[in-house]
Amino acid sequence: MFFLMGITPGRKDFDFYQNMQCGQCGSWGRCRIFMTYMVLSLFFLPCFRWNRHYYVQMSCCGTIYELDREVGRRIARGEDVTIQDRDLTLVQSGGERSAWGQMKVCPYCGFQTGEDYDYCPKCGSRLSGR
Repeated sequence: MFFLMGITPGRKDFDFYQNMQCGQCGSWGRCRIFMTYMVLSLFFLPCFRWNRHYYVQMSCCGTIYELDREVGRRIARGEDVTIQDRDLTLVQSGGERSAWGQMKVCPYCGFQTGEDYDYCPKCGSRLSGR
């Protein structure tokens, strides 16, 4: 009798987004929440997950923060949560450009965003790509 087992890393992205100011670049951006874990699979079916870590990736510069475990669990359960600065621990600094796309700059107020906005969320003027 053969048993096919394996231990592999996994990642799950959550459908949770919040706008907040990045502690690294100072810009406003959307944060994307994801979880990493290790999984034991038996016959290619996941059986057991452990070593769960929750992360926040900022859209403004791509900086990655580790999220407090309890806040991450609440997000995974689908609860309405507001992420605070005290819940984040810096893991990896990002660059000046957005990890999700090209930076856009408002020609009137100078607001910068990596989001896919057509109009400035600060003053309402049409945005231009850089």
